[in-house]
Amino acid sequence: MAVLEKVEPEKVFRFFEELSRIPHGTFDTRRISDYCVAFAKERGLEVIQDKVGNVIIKKPGTPGYEDSKPVILQGHLDMVCEKKPGSAHDFTKDALELYVEDGFVKAKDTTLGGDDCIAVAMVMAVLDSSDIAHPPIEGLFTIDEEVGMTGAKAVDWTLLKGRMLINIDSEEEGILTTGCAGGIQYETRIPIHREKKSGSLITIKIHGLKGGHSGAEIHKQRGNAHKMMGRLLYRITKEMPADLVEINGGTKDNVIAMESMAEILVPEFQAEKAIGMIREMTGIWNEEFLNDEPDLAVDMKVSHDSTVDVCDQYSTDRIVAYLEICPDGLQGFNRSLKGVVESSLNIGIVETASDYIRTVHLIRSSVESRKTQLFEQVEQCVKALGGTGTITSEYPAWQFNPDSRLRRIMEDTYEDQYGAKPDISTMHAGLECGLFVGQQPDLDCVSVGPNIPDVHSFRERLDIESTVRTWEYLKKILENCR
Repeated sequence: MAVLEKVEPEKVFRFFEELSRIPHGTFDTRRISDYCVAFAKERGLEVIQDKVGNVIIKKPGTPGYEDSKPVILQGHLDMVCEKKPGSAHDFTKDALELYVEDGFVKAKDTTLGGDDCIAVAMVMAVLDSSDIAHPPIEGLFTIDEEVGMTGAKAVDWTLLKGRMLINIDSEEEGILTTGCAGGIQYETRIPIHREKKSGSLITIKIHGLKGGHSGAEIHKQRGNAHKMMGRLLYRITKEMPADLVEINGGTKDNVIAMESMAEILVPEFQAEKAIGMIREMTGIWNEEFLNDEPDLAVDMKVSHDSTVDVCDQYSTDRIVAYLEICPDGLQGFNRSLKGVVESSLNIGIVETASDYIRTVHLIRSSVESRKTQLFEQVEQCVKALGGTGTITSEYPAWQFNPDSRLRRIMEDTYEDQYGAKPDISTMHAGLECGLFVGQQPDLDCVSVGPNIPDVHSFRERLDIESTVRTWEYLKKILENCR
């Protein structure tokens, strides 16, 4: 029996569970794209699969809506693949292990992919329906949103007639998202030179942090393991000769780093002092975070009389300085929309290669000039320390449209259903709507979605009751789009 067989809305969760059986991490979306094509063909619906794997499925309007203008329903096919330390789950071949607990759908020890398979499931439920009133529907499923938005960039707008687009990629019910931050993915390389040395090898692992979405949850000021490691290493290198062997952690630029592992070599006679400093720093962090990072842990392992290749002192100093001084985290709130984050940075990945340290940052802002300024700050840090950097991806901000017809329809529908006004807001995360509007300026977009706490982490969960309400809301919006 399917895990979600008796969970309402039944059809939405049936498709969600089917999608969850198909591996669909970013850059691994061919199988789920092909599944969408097969879904359309089985139902005799017009379907287009482009060369990158985006899928467009078209369905005529129901009686009374035949001459209405099409509405585009959109979501992305890929998911962020994060798992609990120690999990043996293989995202390239294993189905997600779904279960229901405390009113939420969850996945055992992994991200759930509610971001954004709940959108795909809802659109499929509309396309499969025979009892939902709606105008002509153009279902648009894009690939690889989570890294670079390459699917959104490749959409051929001559294939779509609709000019109202409902994006189902928001994670808070009751909010109509009508704008989003732009972003820059910036990859850096700081060269290192190695030499052989002997001493006590100390392995340090910072882990147990909450992590989460580097846009939607950046205002929560959760610990970034890379910045914490930089702070710790700086304290140690100030007090004693210490050479960096390697540092690694993080898997995604858009995930607040939950783990960082570093190896350092210190003189034998100062190993105990270094261990004491690490313990002291752990205590300081616990005091600073109060109860916000209850599972924070710092593990240590010491190997005495070790001879290893280390970064020389100059290289070590540069890497530690970079991790200590590079800007990160919340950088400012929106001056027009109180409480909404305007700008932030996230250092998501740190990796050690043979002759350089690689880092990947995601810079976000709803103000283009601020986005540029923050990028320049990181760039200057890199240059000052002898490194180089490359912009590997960039996407524009999606600006609020005061004349949006779709927003008015959705506001009125929300008031009819909920008896209250929705919040109109912008999101401090990249949404594909920004690219869509940049490519098709007359496009009218609004983003909605059910409650999905802790996206981009293995704590991700989908609120069932919120999904029910959002599904009913979506059906009523379509009924009102004449």
